Amino acid sequence: MAAMEGKENDRLFTVASSFNFWVELDGVFVAGFTEVSGLEAETEIEEYREGGVNGYVHKLPKGVRYPNLVLRRGVTKSPVLWNWYESSIDGPITRKTGAIVLQNADGKEFGRWSFFDGYPVKWTGPQLNASTSDVAFESIEIAHTGLYGGFN
Repeated sequence: MAAMEGKENDRLFTVASSFNFWVELDGVFVAGFTEVSGLEAETEIEEYREGGVNGYVHKLPKGVRYPNLVLRRGVTKSPVLWNWYESSIDGPITRKTGAIVLQNADGKEFGRWSFFDGYPVKWTGPQLNASTSDVAFESIEIAHTGLYGGFN
């Protein structure tokens, strides 16, 4: 029992860094990215004022909103992201299941946020400027139907 309590305490107080992560699409490692944004979920509410009740306003849950995920990385020779976006322009949209996988310090999986029915809605290429030595970045924005976290 004491050993189990120790493991549970380790689990509760272990903190992950935000710079160790990778992205999977359809269960396959796609790439390491420098930045991921849009890991959010917000419950929408509807306010209802009840007649004769002046002390507060009822706040009723309506649904959950998930913003688009934005994945950003240095441009590579891999055409995977561009091809996925381009295929959604030219033909039927290819929806994919994916995950943002967070690693701990020794490179093992710490946890993941899975998304479902994702498809690209925007691709942004690098800002090119001959007077700087900045890294060329590309990003892809993915609409999806929801995030589900899993932390073991």
